[in-house]
Amino acid sequence: MSDWILKSEGVGKCYQLQHSRLRHTALRDVLGEQLKKLFCRRPNSTEKPPPESQAAADFWALRDVSFSVKTGEVVGIVGRNGAGKSTLLKLLSRITEPTEGSITIRGRVASLLEVGTGFHPELTGRENIFLNGAILGMTRAEIRRKFDEIVAFAEVSKFLDTPVKRYSSGMYVRLAFAVAAHLEPEILVVDEVLAVGDAEFQRKCLGKMREVAGHGRTVLFVSHNLEAVDRLTSRCIHLQSGRVLEDGPTPTVVANYLRRSPVETLDPAQFRTASIPGTVSLKRIWSESMDGTRCAAFRQGEPFRIVLEVEAETGAPCDYAIVLENGRQNPLYTTHLSDLAKPISSTGTRRLAAEFQQPMLRRGSYGVSVAIFSPDKQSFYDVVLHCPLLDVAGSLHGNFPDDNRWGDIYVGVGWKVE
Repeated sequence: MSDWILKSEGVGKCYQLQHSRLRHTALRDVLGEQLKKLFCRRPNSTEKPPPESQAAADFWALRDVSFSVKTGEVVGIVGRNGAGKSTLLKLLSRITEPTEGSITIRGRVASLLEVGTGFHPELTGRENIFLNGAILGMTRAEIRRKFDEIVAFAEVSKFLDTPVKRYSSGMYVRLAFAVAAHLEPEILVVDEVLAVGDAEFQRKCLGKMREVAGHGRTVLFVSHNLEAVDRLTSRCIHLQSGRVLEDGPTPTVVANYLRRSPVETLDPAQFRTASIPGTVSLKRIWSESMDGTRCAAFRQGEPFRIVLEVEAETGAPCDYAIVLENGRQNPLYTTHLSDLAKPISSTGTRRLAAEFQQPMLRRGSYGVSVAIFSPDKQSFYDVVLHCPLLDVAGSLHGNFPDDNRWGDIYVGVGWKVE
């Protein structure tokens, strides 16, 4: 007998996009439509029906999705919005049935797909723990045994006897995750819903999922937080347009997913603060990988280039400066062309690339400011400030600290205690 606990074979899910206005859900609309048919002129048989009454169109949210998950494996699922991630989890959780293919599951599944799933708003937190546990297939004795741990993890002891309709979305998801994670399912399925919680609770959830995986149970984790996917999972599935585009080790899949992210070439005009017409101006700016692939997202520790495309109308020599900034527009590092090369004096269109060989940046968003000036720094031909340019996701080599310490750059520091 193989060691898989979950298997998807040729799974597809089709929805109908109904364009007809003749479909009604209210009784008055149905009666009104019938009266129209009685008293209004019937259309000639040769008349074509209006476009809004045409048949529904098929939309395949998933198509030919095949994979298997081993017992104790922690699998991440990534993809852009609309790729089919949540649809896949609903199929795996048996909330809905696939249109084609089959899903085989050996074990009990606990899923957390939406805020408040399985909760009744009029019941208290205490009552919903027992209700949600029963929905997940737990006995009352199992729920009682884990009750105190669930309440402590969710941090809702003060509001335990308050109807959950008065809970905030954060309290909802804390309690829902606590129930799903503590009642020992063989398979834990978690969607992006954890993004509702604050940073501290997200860390607790990731720690709990690691603990669940450490006890030999299986975790399926969907998130746009690639840092969390990178830290938690060892294997990743990339969905695109409802199909499995890649399935493999998490570092490889996440790196390729970032490479496929759409890249917008920024127009510096909207960030320009000063310029001298008829000299040298910055026309376009973008980031790319070291192999020349345009990319707006990188891994921690991964080299990248910042490329400038400029137009020179004068042959006067000029120098270039790039300031790397964090998401708060604070400068982190400045590099000049003159650090390594001579100022440029030719006319026409040219491209310059600054290569950041070992960028030890914290996960987050980064921007740049650019200045083009004379070598003596007396004339500034073009100045562009605070262009949002790139994002840094999970680490490429080893783990970086992920806490609330200050600073955006990691430096190799050795401690010695004597």
